[in-house]
Amino acid sequence: MYDVNTHDVRRFFADVWRQRLAPLQLDKLQQKALRIIEAHPEYHHYLDHIERYLDHNWTPEQGETNPFLHLSLHLAISEQRGIDQPRGIRQAMDVLEAKLGSAHDAAHVVQECLVEALWQSQRHGRPLDGNAYVNAVRQKAGLPPMPPDYSAGPG
Repeated sequence: MYDVNTHDVRRFFADVWRQRLAPLQLDKLQQKALRIIEAHPEYHHYLDHIERYLDHNWTPEQGETNPFLHLSLHLAISEQRGIDQPRGIRQAMDVLEAKLGSAHDAAHVVQECLVEALWQSQRHGRPLDGNAYVNAVRQKAGLPPMPPDYSAGPG
């Protein structure tokens, strides 16, 4: 596992943004991050002034979205899709993307499902239920649910 703190994550995105003029020098993860950042011009200001926002707290109570959490979730979902983990997420996302006509819009829907799955996991003190998460995405895509424990893969 990596020992990454909030400042590291925020600096990662800011560094990628700063290097955008030389994208070929970025590694594959940074290139993915850059595509995500480019799709979110509303966050460019934060990245351009990262030192101001290293310790800033965005609160849902004030109707704010943490831009770095949002970008991180996009990156996580992109990685999940790439390796199909939890199993079935790639197919569900492919269908959802075709339904919505946009990979970016599909990723936002998947984010809602992932955040709910994470919240349920924390609320009940259990590991994330990959099957429930994938089935939530499948439902949004108009697909039938998968059988229990499908997303866990071969045991």
